[in-house]
Amino acid sequence: MSRYAIRALALAAVLLVAPLAFLADSAGLSAQEPTGRENGKGSEEKDLPLEPGRKLAFTASEGTWMSLDVSPDGSTLVFDLLGDLYTLPIDGGQATRLTSGMAHDVQPRFSPDGSRVVFISDRSGSENLWIISLDRADTVALTEEKTGDFLSPEWTPDGRYIVASKGRRNLKLWLYHVDGGSGTELHDGGNEQSHMAGAAFGADGQHVWYASRNGRHQYNAVFPLYQLSVYDRKTGTATTMTSRYGSAVRPTLSPDGRWLVYGTRHRGETGLRLRELDSGNERWLAYPVQRDDQESVAPMDALPGFSFTPDSRSLIASYGGKDSITGAKHPSRAMVSCRRWRPYSV
Repeated sequence: MSRYAIRALALAAVLLVAPLAFLADSAGLSAQEPTGRENGKGSEEKDLPLEPGRKLAFTASEGTWMSLDVSPDGSTLVFDLLGDLYTLPIDGGQATRLTSGMAHDVQPRFSPDGSRVVFISDRSGSENLWIISLDRADTVALTEEKTGDFLSPEWTPDGRYIVASKGRRNLKLWLYHVDGGSGTELHDGGNEQSHMAGAAFGADGQHVWYASRNGRHQYNAVFPLYQLSVYDRKTGTATTMTSRYGSAVRPTLSPDGRWLVYGTRHRGETGLRLRELDSGNERWLAYPVQRDDQESVAPMDALPGFSFTPDSRSLIASYGGKDSITGAKHPSRAMVSCRRWRPYSV
């Protein structure tokens, strides 16, 4: 991996590998089965009308396309792996499963108070937004859509709303109150063909960053495809913020509002760019990382989710299925995560 000095910030990338022993049975994946309600209606109610047809036992020592988030107090990670959600102490240790079963649960994000996690699940038969408490005592559906897709949910900084991309072909930004309701379209991108993904907030809830492209998918597409924009919730205006030839995807802002990290393609490989928002200066943070998903419909966004630590000094991401520094694999039969921090020089 190429190494670049990042002025005024020491940032870190860490691979999350959760080597887990799985056993699929009629109750779903049995390792660390959660307790409490799965859908707010009792633990015995089936989430999907599907029954497992066979058992499959294996040990996972690597993971692919894992979205993650850091808790507001900086102590815990939440991530998805093989359609289930897990929490993990940020210093390493034993991963605890939040969800299990036949449903495909992905793209978790902590609430601002750290007590809940929003995620996308198809447990109702179609993709919807769900919220689970960290004690696993309560899991509720935020939306009840029968068709269409959701992408990359994110909490507003005040914890009262969820912003996510929703639609059937070209997804738009929608806003949902955490107490319920049908939601409202926040921004349509200015035209029917605009596809929008990866909503992100910084220090305030007024400005929403996102990546957009003209049409969710097209054959033999010519780059650039995505660029980043900022939507002002007060004025109702959007401003394009990048012009990268390799596109710009998955905007992520530091909690102090000083830094922006996003993914882009360069010489056939994907990397992470760091921008100081006040000056506009940019540098490579990590290059290369895992390949993005720009050429497809990107059903789980164009890159997995990553997150700053609460002090805005480090960024945590997962990629490559192995240690991001040495490339060494870490097989294990225990439910333990192996991680290393890679500090980027000030």
